[in-house]
Amino acid sequence: MQAISPTGIRALILATLVFAANFSVWTLYAALTEPLQQSLGLSLTELGILLSAPMLTGALLRVPAGIWVQKYSAKSLLLWQMLLLIPPLLLLPQANTFEHYLLLGLWLGVAGSAFTLGIKYVADFFPSNQQGTALGLFGAGNAGAAINLILLPILDERWHWQLTGWLYTAGILLTCILFWLLGPRQPAVSSTHQHPDKAFIPLLGQLRIWRLGLYYYFVFGSFLALLMWLPHYYVHAYDLSIKQAMAFTLLFVAGSSLVRSVGGWFADRYGGRVVSWSVFWICLVCLFFLSYPPTTMTIHGTSKDVTLHIGINIWWFTALLFVMGIAQGFGRASVYKLVNDYYPQQMGTAGGLIGAMGALGGCTLPILFGFLVDWTGFYSVTFMLLYGVSAACMIAMYLAIQTERLQQRWQYEREHNFLDQD
Repeated sequence: MQAISPTGIRALILATLVFAANFSVWTLYAALTEPLQQSLGLSLTELGILLSAPMLTGALLRVPAGIWVQKYSAKSLLLWQMLLLIPPLLLLPQANTFEHYLLLGLWLGVAGSAFTLGIKYVADFFPSNQQGTALGLFGAGNAGAAINLILLPILDERWHWQLTGWLYTAGILLTCILFWLLGPRQPAVSSTHQHPDKAFIPLLGQLRIWRLGLYYYFVFGSFLALLMWLPHYYVHAYDLSIKQAMAFTLLFVAGSSLVRSVGGWFADRYGGRVVSWSVFWICLVCLFFLSYPPTTMTIHGTSKDVTLHIGINIWWFTALLFVMGIAQGFGRASVYKLVNDYYPQQMGTAGGLIGAMGALGGCTLPILFGFLVDWTGFYSVTFMLLYGVSAACMIAMYLAIQTERLQQRWQYEREHNFLDQD
């Protein structure tokens, strides 16, 4: 295996730091769900819309970001992208209505494009056989969400949560300066004759792109949606305090984020498809139990009635959620290993498009969570929805495997018949 250069290691460390800082801004509203709901008097559907606002612009911007990063320096784009976050962070303490927070959330969504810019930056420093591990390590920047879950409860307890904007402005500025001074320039490995804006349209016509996007919608989109939704879920479904809810959510987020690098190594060693298939199976089993709502049954016996209470207590719920989070961490790495296997020369464009599809999960799923809970009246319906998405991923992958096997068989038969005729 080719040795990793010190420049590549430095680029990977700094890019991961940049991604973690951006991810903390992108998911900032997750740690503010209870203060925002209490101060604004939001319904669950309105809360879902507010949580989805940064996810929407983050998802949409990943597509042009993927095009731009094929043309321009990823380092320069990352620096400009971080500078664009400063105005909405400074305006955050001034917001006092649902509309204000919605508009600022849409602006803060600029942070979501950092992943697309960062994967192109990191990929240029590593050979193909190390892409899974390198991108997995970079993807561990998802742990930036843990910054919110640790920092904001302390900030709210000792000062006030509305100081968040000033604090995060300082953090983004510091990260920007460090990356500007220490981040190495990308090696000249990408062709300057590519026209990514023209290559983008043909990608949309490929079924494989949509299939990979579906996979990422589940492993990344549902991860985003859950980290935004879980603090509220723990508070209202299990009657926890906000600090306890943040601690349990932190366990899910940290575990899922930190194993992504291990998932990348597994994808390099065993293949992205094998790892992804295993991930879907594990998640499907966990979601089956997580979906079961608290139920009371009365059995009419011969002499008396027997009442049974069936439900998942908080410890089993957290354990199942933790296992699913670990699996999703592996899945986020394995899907991008597949992207690199299929589109090694289009990591910016293809990666940006698939990343956008995944991030749309973080936009659409919280809205659906809020709507379904408002409609049905019980919280586990959110996991019923995710069960359906996971099942769709497995069906799509199964059909793809069967199609490839048929194509290989037809090709073999054509070649065999041709040889017999000779």
